[in-house]
Amino acid sequence: MSRFLSESGSFLHTIFNCQGSLYLSLGFSPDVFAYKIADVSAKVIAIPRAALHEQVAMRLRQMLVEGRIAPGAKLNERELAEVLKVSRTPLREAIKMLAAEGLVELVPNRGAIAVSLNATDIQNTFEVMAGLEAMSGELAAQRITAAELSEIKAKHFEMLAAYTRADLSNYYRLNADIHRAINAAAKNPVLTTTYNQLNARLQALRFRSNQDGEKWKHAMKEHEIMVEALGARDAAAMREVLLAHLRNKRDVVLEQLRRGTGVPAAGSSQ
Repeated sequence: MSRFLSESGSFLHTIFNCQGSLYLSLGFSPDVFAYKIADVSAKVIAIPRAALHEQVAMRLRQMLVEGRIAPGAKLNERELAEVLKVSRTPLREAIKMLAAEGLVELVPNRGAIAVSLNATDIQNTFEVMAGLEAMSGELAAQRITAAELSEIKAKHFEMLAAYTRADLSNYYRLNADIHRAINAAAKNPVLTTTYNQLNARLQALRFRSNQDGEKWKHAMKEHEIMVEALGARDAAAMREVLLAHLRNKRDVVLEQLRRGTGVPAAGSSQ
């Protein structure tokens, strides 16, 4: 094997030398030849830099949503770099992505802080989010394709299986996928941009709203109504169920606040 590699390396070296001589004889500068070799090498061994910080952002997002990083907590770069087994450069790039999404706040002289909403913030944000979800559902019922409907139904049955196993993490992942798919089926890019920006701030609260067994069961029933309404192309029913769904989520979150589950009270610092 080592002999084969050695001979292969010599063969490639000969080819590159010949190609380089040809470029030079045709009047190209040496830089062109160097670029060609670098280009070949890059195609073989390069790993996109973007991929790493996006993977880190995905893992951090899950930690924030699932409460493993508490609302209001400072994101300690040294500890997170050790936990995620990455250097600080992709970690910082990931944190900037999450700040743009609204999951963390970049505070001068303090660094990155996990977003924390008080009772007034929660009331106001859910009020707007309910309207966005209702509009998404209403438009989706009118514009959804057969393929999009089939995908949502498939996700729904996967989510039902996760619910049956009491697998909250996978349930929530599929739940979020379904809500995004309904929004995408509305085919309104302005609505989607606004939806994504606002929804990011509520992800952790929406996740925790399913930790009450009865409320979780009720949310699952609401999703069954959504799938039926989409299948019937019933825009009014979609609007009604999504308004109710978000208002119920809001009520659960505010109830958790009153029980003292860690959401700051109105007027407290964020």
